[in-house]
Amino acid sequence: MEPIRVEVHDLMQDGYVYYLTEPAGKNFDPEFKPELTPKQMLALGVFGGKYMTDCRDEFPADWFARAKLCREEHRAELNYFLVNASKPLSYWRAKGWIYPEDPRGWFQWYCRYWLGRRCPDDARQIKRWKAMKRHVAQLRKHSAPGDLSARRRQRQALLHWAYDSRKI
Repeated sequence: MEPIRVEVHDLMQDGYVYYLTEPAGKNFDPEFKPELTPKQMLALGVFGGKYMTDCRDEFPADWFARAKLCREEHRAELNYFLVNASKPLSYWRAKGWIYPEDPRGWFQWYCRYWLGRRCPDDARQIKRWKAMKRHVAQLRKHSAPGDLSARRRQRQALLHWAYDSRKI
């Protein structure tokens, strides 16, 4: 595959350039097996609809066809489980979890990874994704199978990390 150049112009990055070196949705690290695509996540409702409202030019238009978004504010009612399961970006920055090339955090990294970008931060982000498995185990231990009303914040948090907590 010939690398595809992507230049970003949004509210958080202007002129950032990256290259897609893998086909979209293919050739993931063997340890990284997300259950949801970015498009599915946006349609389900994640991050209170506030995430990526200014990024439409960077990502495929069909990702936004059914996306639940709100430019003005974070709205928990737009999340699939109708709860806020997010920390503010300032919290993530203070923890040192934000990679400079992905100033919006893990989901931005995942969207770009899904499209075919590979970068030096991939191993760290995949390790963080794998660490979320502990929440899957807690859901299985502390809720009845299919009871989507149980542990809704934890379920929503898992959706933010591309785990389909509706199946637990």
